[in-house]
Amino acid sequence: MAGVQDRVVVVTGAGGGLGREYSLLLAREGAQVVVNDLGGSRDGSGSDGSAADKVVAEIIEAGGRAVANHDSVATAEGGAAIVATALEAFGRIDGVVANAGILRDRTFIKMTDDDWDAVLKVHLYGAYNVIHSAWPHFREQAHGRIVVATSTTGLYGNFGQANYGAAKLGLVGLINTLAKEGAKYDIKANAVAPVAATRMTTDIMPQEVLDKLPPDFVAPLIGLLCGDELEENGATFVAGFGRYHRVELFHAAGAAFEKTPTVAELAAQWSSVVDLSSPQPGMGLSL
Repeated sequence: MAGVQDRVVVVTGAGGGLGREYSLLLAREGAQVVVNDLGGSRDGSGSDGSAADKVVAEIIEAGGRAVANHDSVATAEGGAAIVATALEAFGRIDGVVANAGILRDRTFIKMTDDDWDAVLKVHLYGAYNVIHSAWPHFREQAHGRIVVATSTTGLYGNFGQANYGAAKLGLVGLINTLAKEGAKYDIKANAVAPVAATRMTTDIMPQEVLDKLPPDFVAPLIGLLCGDELEENGATFVAGFGRYHRVELFHAAGAAFEKTPTVAELAAQWSSVVDLSSPQPGMGLSL
């Protein structure tokens, strides 16, 4: 496998947890890594560049190639600066792993506009800002690999995480479209929902569960998706407990009408509308 040998990959939110594991693995596999981390707290406040610097030091000490970046993904200027770091340090950019994230958990009744905006700015806008800056380079060189960090909260929901879930499912919508727009330029975009023990999940799951979820289990999937060996494009994967599987949107066989049904007619066919005993992938619409 050629894998990511000599590729230049940006990993955001890479100062600890999953991002650190991704960066270390990519470097071991021969990639040149831009380790981005603002160094803020779990809720996004503050900054400390030492987190990214420590990961870079680990990589270099192990014989790898890496450079730190401390810009925030939450602004267009920060996204551009992160990509500029890759170009200045290594002369190109081949991949983006959009991993940066924060938490502002609240029940919806207690959620503030700031809680909503802050989470979407880092997760959804943050991925957009970095990928949008890298996209022209991917197109020009007819090659690019994008992996975004979605979540089972986005796919299935979770109490108290409306902002986080909305942002994470938004990332799936993003890669679904980027996969189509980038296909003819050999740009592949996929999503990974990690289930792992990090500072983001410290008080969300019981400790006995967290003990079974080391973040390094997720990293091999990131390495594979950043390489050239896979055909998958626009796919979403869940990785955790040492297990890896693809998830997909499905539809029921449904009910069809020749003319607009009445409410009662639609209700009479409702069992067909919701019956998922024979699920089919895709939109389920045909002319």
